[in-house]
Amino acid sequence: MSFRVLLTEDAAQDLEDLYSYIANHDSPGKADLVLDRLENTFSSLSDLPKRGVYPKELLALGVREYREIYFKPYRIIYRITADIVYIYLIVDGRRDMQTLLQKRLLRA
Repeated sequence: MSFRVLLTEDAAQDLEDLYSYIANHDSPGKADLVLDRLENTFSSLSDLPKRGVYPKELLALGVREYREIYFKPYRIIYRITADIVYIYLIVDGRRDMQTLLQKRLLRA
């Protein structure tokens, strides 16, 4: 079964922000490369969406509805609903993930 992979508005904004940051602090070519690899990573969820692990920060709160995959150092947080994979967050994993996940996913 093939799943559709969709970005939420927040995740699309994450990609734009990452691209801009890398283009401004490194080079547009590097930003293109990172963006392509991130897109390939989350697009691959269409075949095997359950391969991701539960984010440890959410697991500690008893939340098991989100999963994550990596394109280091980036973390891609998503949720599977029927035959759709929703990407909620694409972020550098070196950030304060506990606070970020609570704000963005749990709206705490």
